[in-house]
Amino acid sequence: MHRAREEPGGNAVVALDDRPANLRYGSTMPVRVRGPRRLPIVLLVALGLVLAAPLDALGRGTSLAASNLRAAASASFTLDLSTKGDFVAQANFVQCVGASMQMMLNMVRTSDDRTKGTQSELQSLARVLSGQRPDGNQRKGASVRGWTTGLNVLGAGPYRTVGSADIQGALKLAATAMRQTNRPVGLLVWRGRHAWVMAGFTSTADPLLTSDFEVTGVIIMDPLYPYGSKVWGPSPRPRELLTVAELGRQFVPRGSGWGLPGGGTESNSGSGTSPSVSWSQSTAGKYVIVLPMSGVPVSPALHLRRLD
Repeated sequence: MHRAREEPGGNAVVALDDRPANLRYGSTMPVRVRGPRRLPIVLLVALGLVLAAPLDALGRGTSLAASNLRAAASASFTLDLSTKGDFVAQANFVQCVGASMQMMLNMVRTSDDRTKGTQSELQSLARVLSGQRPDGNQRKGASVRGWTTGLNVLGAGPYRTVGSADIQGALKLAATAMRQTNRPVGLLVWRGRHAWVMAGFTSTADPLLTSDFEVTGVIIMDPLYPYGSKVWGPSPRPRELLTVAELGRQFVPRGSGWGLPGGGTESNSGSGTSPSVSWSQSTAGKYVIVLPMSGVPVSPALHLRRLD
């Protein structure tokens, strides 16, 4: 049974099974640390004014610095963690999780890997970590649990699976986490049947400086591009900036039918009244994201290659 817990306020649900301490497989991965590609000019001005304040006017300088930082916090903000070489198309119509993992790894590694062989290995890893289907049939795709756990065992995390009651709440969680960690976010789209990568965002203010902001746009990479869906609509171009309304046509609450990317399913076992309810029940009807976490170290023991 996949366990989950409610976050304070009841708006977000965090899966418990994908924590680094519970992982079984792993391999080392060199990472690159990226900052924002475009910082608000007002923030740079504010920092310059702080440094330029004379020591004999410390009180006045501190007041000025606080004023400028407030101005910086309220300025519009853009973050893009991707480059042109990070995008990878899925090799077939099943491997959306493997391709999304590959793109996310490209955004945090020292170099890009766009090979089909790597994507196939990532898909296989995610399938193994997804567990068995409850009906006993062979799983065609991988679940979001395998997606999250796979990123953790490969050293790209820590990541957690989170469900939010509304789209703006999910995007604010994602934007804040991206700003804190410089890592991309995974989006479970099409009611849980497909995987996208959130590579960046625009917002009314810098999430690192204030919680009083709204996400106004999202930079997306869809591994199914350029095919799209007859039901859900066309695929965004790689690294295309979508408005929240445009995103919401395909990023919708996860369904209650336990459909998962690439034709996978998730068990609905467990009591909905228990404090630790099943993952599927707790995230049904929520916007589900694969969220990077800050301040949680990954154990070196996870970096032993045991993928055979």
